Amino acid sequence: MAYAITQTCCNDASCVSVCPVNCIHPTPDEPDFGTTEMLYVDPQTCIDCGACADACPVDAIFPVDRLTGPDSGYAALNKQYYEERPADNAWAAPRFPRSLAHGAGRLRIAVVGTGPAAGYTAQSLLRAVGAEVTLIDRLPVPGGLVRHGVAPDHQSTKGIADTFAGLYRHPRLRMHLNVEVGKDLTHAEIAAHHHAVVYAVGAMSDRSLGVPGEDIPGSVAASAFVGWYNADPTVPASAVDLSAERAVVVGNGNVALDVARILVSDPDELARTDIADHALEALRAAEVREVVLLGRRGPEHAAYTRAEFLALRHLRGVTVVVDDRPGVRDAIAAADPSSKTALLDGIAIEETDLTAPPAGEKRIVLRFFSSVTELAGDGRVESVRVARNTVTGRDGMPHAERTADEDVISAGLVIRSIGYRGAPVAGLPFDPVTATVPNRAGRVTGIGPGDPLPGTYVVGWAKRGPSGGIGANRTCAEETVGVLMDDAADGLLPAPAGTGKDFARLVRRRRPQAVGLREVLAVDRAERANGLASGRPRVKFATFSELRDAGRRFRGA
Repeated sequence: MAYAITQTCCNDASCVSVCPVNCIHPTPDEPDFGTTEMLYVDPQTCIDCGACADACPVDAIFPVDRLTGPDSGYAALNKQYYEERPADNAWAAPRFPRSLAHGAGRLRIAVVGTGPAAGYTAQSLLRAVGAEVTLIDRLPVPGGLVRHGVAPDHQSTKGIADTFAGLYRHPRLRMHLNVEVGKDLTHAEIAAHHHAVVYAVGAMSDRSLGVPGEDIPGSVAASAFVGWYNADPTVPASAVDLSAERAVVVGNGNVALDVARILVSDPDELARTDIADHALEALRAAEVREVVLLGRRGPEHAAYTRAEFLALRHLRGVTVVVDDRPGVRDAIAAADPSSKTALLDGIAIEETDLTAPPAGEKRIVLRFFSSVTELAGDGRVESVRVARNTVTGRDGMPHAERTADEDVISAGLVIRSIGYRGAPVAGLPFDPVTATVPNRAGRVTGIGPGDPLPGTYVVGWAKRGPSGGIGANRTCAEETVGVLMDDAADGLLPAPAGTGKDFARLVRRRRPQAVGLREVLAVDRAERANGLASGRPRVKFATFSELRDAGRRFRGA
């Protein structure tokens, strides 16, 4: 019986490298790698060995005869991929791991960030380069996107954190957390103690709507809402008010679907996850009964993946409907059976009254061809004015064009989920157009033509923009580490003036509250112990003081 890859695929291709018959595609050597929603097993070639399932860091691969519930459709999705693309199971030229030349000396490299891009980078530096690695993060707990971005009901996806956590005990790795570059330390100070510095700082800001009323109470950025339910200590428990019966989520990408799903999920099911305690309590008392997802263009241009939408369709006690807008029925009727739009087949298309209070069971309304023009209310959000759009082709791309027709949606909560945006890093150049650190294959450069900044590199969303999931950072990190190794081989890395011990003393002097490995392990033990006592994977500490106290209290345990 063949295996199939399911919703939680992280695209890091660990499964590809262990498959003895090369039946998992696209591979990192193929041009569409990184552009597909997930990887796929060829059921005609699979020999049922299970090596891919053992290697998968997020438990996304199962025999097709064991797929049940929402996962049952993935056998067909895997098969469908190869029906549309003839399988080529010939092996590509082998890629042997690189290493530094003998006598090059041991490098000391700082990695700023502890999310997936940082994790893959540290992994590569430790294994391929043999470097000493210093991890630096502004928060007192590691994990980045995995801890504070992945939805709590995607616990298997969070499993990749265990892979990265295994690196923390490596004898050549040191951690200095709760330390902010530009505030506690400068880039120049970090560079003076390391041969190279790699920035893996992600994209921490949200894109704005740019409409009147965007900043009034009741209007929340998706990053704040996601951080709120994931116990990000920078987001207070009071950041979200769920007293409204209807919420509007602007956007229809995967994050928007995560937000909508959490708002209407059964709290008893969420209680089995690592959701923040304050969020769980608020969701139990929430008045939200309806979530409206707004998309600027038609269903064929929706940004969500098929995997995320399938999860939305299978929410217990929640109805999903499509608002009957001009063009919607035609788009669904004309959809290719393998397209995302075809997933809407069988979902009710109906006229919805979004001015009246929601009635009946919980539901999610997909409203396409809509752009927000204003948020209004007396002291907080009470309504959302929405323009009706048409979609036109321009420069070979579909564009949403607003018409003069507008509707008003009654809503007391608006969550803006139209994309993340990078923020400047103190001491580094920043391109305000792409919102990234200017670079060539990971080497940091100035704005426009110019030589790379010696010993300074970037990886992840700060390098390429907010695109690609967790696994995309693996190949991204390999590229950055590759050019770093080239520079080391060519003698282009500056020699550090200070030692690793000098750097540790500098951190303690500048930031006495800095957190190291002992505190990180103590927090992890405490959270897991609290989770075990309540039937959950862990109970997260959600404030800086809680994390600090747990690190101190359990350090000697």
